[in-house]
Amino acid sequence: MLQTSDTPPSSTPPGSTPAASVPTDDRSLVAHAGRWYFPVAFIARLPFAMMVVGVLTLVVSARDSVALGGINSASVGIGAAVFGPLVGAAADRFGQRNVLVPVGLVNAVLLGLFPFVVTGTAPDLAVLAMAFCIGASAPQVAPMSRTRLVAIIGQRMAPGRRDKVLSGTMAYESAADETVFIIGPFLVGLLASAIAPWVAVAGASALTFVFVTAFALHPTGKLALGHHEELVQAPARQLLRPRLVVVVVGILGVGMFFGSTLTSLTAFMETHGEPSQAGLLYGLMGIGSAGLALGSAAFPRGFALGWRWLVFGVVLLGGAVVFSQAGSVLAVGIVLAVMGVGIGPTLVAQYSLGSDRSPVGRSATTMTILGSAVIVGQSLTSAITGDIAEQHGAAAAMLMPAASAAVVVLAAVVNLVLPRRDPS
Repeated sequence: MLQTSDTPPSSTPPGSTPAASVPTDDRSLVAHAGRWYFPVAFIARLPFAMMVVGVLTLVVSARDSVALGGINSASVGIGAAVFGPLVGAAADRFGQRNVLVPVGLVNAVLLGLFPFVVTGTAPDLAVLAMAFCIGASAPQVAPMSRTRLVAIIGQRMAPGRRDKVLSGTMAYESAADETVFIIGPFLVGLLASAIAPWVAVAGASALTFVFVTAFALHPTGKLALGHHEELVQAPARQLLRPRLVVVVVGILGVGMFFGSTLTSLTAFMETHGEPSQAGLLYGLMGIGSAGLALGSAAFPRGFALGWRWLVFGVVLLGGAVVFSQAGSVLAVGIVLAVMGVGIGPTLVAQYSLGSDRSPVGRSATTMTILGSAVIVGQSLTSAITGDIAEQHGAAAAMLMPAASAAVVVLAAVVNLVLPRRDPS
């Protein structure tokens, strides 16, 4: 459970208060968090979802190479993979506000400078290094939001309401993630088509500066890690427990699906003369995805999380197979809308399982690892799919989403056959 750091007594480490001192009541989660929390937290996620696609679109446009764009977007993901969990661990240790403010400001500056570097005379290696730094400094808003809300539910809500509210909250958070990972590329495509590709990256910089800072400074940003009356943190090795690792692999597969779908779609649209509109078409996946993600809170208890993951993963895989055979823009658009049905509930199940299996005292770290896995998968398959598209054409690249969806399904099967408890 997480604690707040309003007025810590001298006997308690800085940044926490005893759980017993926090009263519980029947107010809604919105009332506890504050009316502005949810819109601010939602918008603050957008730059993270725009980074990979914005970098890809800008580099492809400015340097005329899908493969180079894919490598740069992969570099963003590698930076997030290396430093994202460290940002989460630092937040667990020092508090979200102390970590998120400087990280967000650095990221905003890097995003603002990136268009000048890409469109200038800088060598490709310099562009690659800057893309890595953008990923390394990516603000981990989504996992930190989950951590805050889980803390509020555990501390301040009446015990009888916690399970139901937590289930609905995980559904909302996953829907929010899925929505921004659809809206982000959509915005990039819209801005690139209507104005210029650099505008999307500059917009991500402005959103980071304003909304990530606002999220960091929100009163809920005082949340820090604590368990009962002591600060307790499980050993880091518990992050490697098989039942948590399989969730990370599954959510990595979803990220792979995002990256391979968008990059192959970009290559497909390039053959039709409109590569900058790939983000607009990609947004069709959000139609069913966000709705079903939110609606998953109403699924019966008997439809367990592991089975939801498998069932909707199979839907995703089936849609990806059809996508690989689509030959017209209309057919691709229809298939994308169908594939969206599988994404939302899959992410809800994966994040909920990740929250349930998070080691004691490492909630922000776990959620950051899951969030980083999405962008890592997205980035790596962007690079691989971009290279395939350049070497073998769009048709070959369009096979990659099916391979990515297969990872999601295989991880779901492994999740179901693993023992219910990891060995201590």
